[in-house]
Formats: sequence, C-alpha cells, structure tokens
Amino acid sequence: MRATISAPFVDTNADDLVWTLNHPLVDPLALRTVQVSGLSVELRVLGASHQVVLGAGPGAPVETVACLPGVPGGLPGNAEHPLPGVGDYRFDSIVESLPRNELARRVEGIHQETSDSSGGLIVAFPGDPLAVTALHLTSGNGTSLRWRTWHAYPQSGELVTTITTLTP
Repeated sequence: MRATISAPFVDTNADDLVWTLNHPLVDPLALRTVQVSGLSVELRVLGASHQVVLGAGPGAPVETVACLPGVPGGLPGNAEHPLPGVGDYRFDSIVESLPRNELARRVEGIHQETSDSSGGLIVAFPGDPLAVTALHLTSGNGTSLRWRTWHAYPQSGELVTTITTLTP
C-alpha cells in the first residue's frame, strides 16, 4: 500500500535513529493493520521513522525506530529480547552509504516489493522522491513473523534496513 502524505521529511540522518521496544505510541502519518498467524500487527510510519505494534491493547509490544528527543542516536547491529506471551524477538539493522543512482535503484525495488503486498506500507515524502519509509510484513517460516523496514535519507545518501523476526 502506498500512502500519500503532505508532511515533510523530519529525521536528519541514520545516526539519529534509536531502537526501542517501550516507547509510547506516536500518532502515525500512515498505518496499516495486518492479521498474521492469529496476531494483529500494526505497521505505522511516523515522520521518516516507524513503529510496529504487536497485538492490541495496553502492554502490546511496540518496536520503534525513530529520532527521539533527548535520546542519543545509534541503532544496534542486532538485539534479542524475549517478549512474554508473544515470542522471541530478534532485531537486525544495517546502514549503507550509497551513491544517488544506487539509492534510486534500491528505492525502486522497495516500491515494487511493498506497494502491492498485503503486508506492505510505503510512504514517499514531499521534496525528494527518494525520501521514503517502508515496512513489509511477511508470515516468515512456519509460525514465525518477519518484517523488514527501510528508511531512505537521500540528503545524506543513506539507506537504513532493519529485519525483525518474532518466533513463538
């Protein structure tokens, strides 16, 4: 699903991003709810950041990758965390510096992967067609869930890719 928004691109670069599992919900610019393996998963784009909400109601785990005021930036390369009642959570991230033509090629691939997928959400920000945030949820192998996210920063030539796996 492609979402059209009028909000400007807010995050500055990949170094400002923070990962957390306990940040409060932020009003999204775009959202999509997907039912997978009996679990409601909410994909949320906020500025050039994202949240993924696993389940519904108070206490539902929330993966947040965003610029958070007062919190020093820096994504972990990987992190593992048990989520009681949900499963074992694994987060991996990579930040790539790319020339503009390679970033354009990669962003086009992200559009193709997410736009028509029942588990995809992509937002392009006004001002630069390469300024996108995208999420793609797949069912994974067996009962595991897997989602990938992308945060493209054309002003700095960076592409942040995250891969999360949840295994019951």
